[in-house]
Amino acid sequence: MSGTYSDFYLQPIGGKWREGSSERTTEVLNPYDNRVLLTTRLANRDDLDAAFTTAEQAQTEWAATPPAERAELLQRVVAIFDARKEEIIDWLIRESGSTRLKANIEWGAARGISREAASMPGRVHGMTMSSNVPGKENRIYRKPLGVVGVISPWNFPLHLSQRSIAPALALGNAVVVKPASDTPVTGGLLLAKIFEEAGLPAGLLSVVVGAGSEIGDAFVEHRVPRMISFTGSTQVGRGIGRIASGGEHIKKVALELGGNSPFVVLDDADLDQAVNAAAMGKFLHQGQICMAVNRIIVDESVYDDFVERFVTKVKGLQVGDPNDMATVVGPVINAKQREGLEEKIATAKREGATVLVEGEINGQLIPPHVFSDVTSDMEISREEIFGPLVGIQKARNEAHALELANGTEYGLSSSVFSGDIERGMRFAQGIKAGMTHINDMPVNDEAHVPFGGEKNSGLGRFNGDWAIEEFTTDHWISVQQTPRRYPF
Repeated sequence: MSGTYSDFYLQPIGGKWREGSSERTTEVLNPYDNRVLLTTRLANRDDLDAAFTTAEQAQTEWAATPPAERAELLQRVVAIFDARKEEIIDWLIRESGSTRLKANIEWGAARGISREAASMPGRVHGMTMSSNVPGKENRIYRKPLGVVGVISPWNFPLHLSQRSIAPALALGNAVVVKPASDTPVTGGLLLAKIFEEAGLPAGLLSVVVGAGSEIGDAFVEHRVPRMISFTGSTQVGRGIGRIASGGEHIKKVALELGGNSPFVVLDDADLDQAVNAAAMGKFLHQGQICMAVNRIIVDESVYDDFVERFVTKVKGLQVGDPNDMATVVGPVINAKQREGLEEKIATAKREGATVLVEGEINGQLIPPHVFSDVTSDMEISREEIFGPLVGIQKARNEAHALELANGTEYGLSSSVFSGDIERGMRFAQGIKAGMTHINDMPVNDEAHVPFGGEKNSGLGRFNGDWAIEEFTTDHWISVQQTPRRYPF
């Protein structure tokens, strides 16, 4: 491949790269040093309408494209991911504050779902079913939805956009993406360049970079998209669900929302392994992950030992420049996020949690903060943290640990450590969550297995066969092969 991707002040809207039509502009900043990466003019409702209507027109022909051709396009996307790996990783580091480790992980995840999507066109199956009506045959066809609207977040922007874009396009849909304003490049514009280079016909993938206050509701309300795929907060997800189900144009939704992942350590756990998993699961990408360890719950018989080892581990983590290979904790995404985390630190102290690890906050670099003597009624336990802060709770026994683990409105990911796999399995079966990992951290995502939550953590599942179901619909067509007798 020659050249690098640039011109990201332009947006691919309705088949053409151009500036948005809003009077407003936005600066995209590097979270580590606050340098301006680019300035772009935002999209408005006219741009949004152009993107959706062009997608609607282009989608019919794309759905009729042979499955093998759609699969080959996704295979070319994977090849471009490989050829442009360092360029993609560099953008993730600069735009989202990803450490080099996290950027590599995210690149791998986005590549993985692209490769999985390449197999999807050949995995779409219809069926025939018998009928209770004499002479009738029932045929069930599985077809693309049409146009899919994707609203993606800033924390894993490349992957959390691509896990909807790649399957949706592979299955014959068109896509319009609204990336987070903090990460428009890695959340959409970069992916549009990749698909363009792979040969995707113009108009099938548009990216609208616009303020939520200006185009957010309109994105969901628009008549064209048959599905809205959203990843973000539970509060915003509730609003999207209300609009999608109660507006003039009812549509399907896939919602991956907030989390409050419990990390449970039973009395027979390998403590060193549990400590390593807890540190990785908490501090990867500064804890800005929906699946991140949010609450560490430890049996009282091993509590002191675990806490001592965990504190030692955390104090050794490097905080600083995300480009440095040794850095574990880089910057949080923006000043607003930093201010919210500073409030959570102050609240934890005020509510009586004991500070075990802390450090000086420098710009948007927040060092790890660890609290013990945390109880389930404290804010640090009740709410999703989304930062490098964690509280450790003491459980009286296994039953109490399960009660604490389930004591939340969320149910995304979770984990439990035990020296007895079957004991761990029984415990996992009792957790009310979409995903539970035994003797591993809760931060896991594989392109072929279902990803999603229960309770207020969302609706639907991503990846694999579950993505095929999400991004397609069933059409029942019956054939009356002999004249039917009617009662009148």
